[in-house]
Amino acid sequence: MLIYNVTINIDESVHDEWLIWMRDKHVPDMLATGKFSHAKMAKVLVEEDMGGITYSVQYTTKDRQTLELYYKKDAERLRADVPKLFSNKFVAFRTELEIISQQIP
Repeated sequence: MLIYNVTINIDESVHDEWLIWMRDKHVPDMLATGKFSHAKMAKVLVEEDMGGITYSVQYTTKDRQTLELYYKKDAERLRADVPKLFSNKFVAFRTELEIISQQIP
């Protein structure tokens, strides 16, 4: 399994609207692609020097081929769907993580 991780720092002036949009629109749209089995959103507790509020959104997918299919068929459309309200109000970077092991008590 792979995790497609998107770390986002959002300006406090649009934070509340962005959080609602992420929970009610963007994350459901990502899951609706059928490429991800689930998503987790976590608030980063370390304060950034640049200000804002930082989140990590982790989308779990079964393999590299499925993630590549997301990039090819869905990524551009979903990235372009960000409301203008948030333009120039956030910074995002993406990483891919391979799950090596998972332990559940």
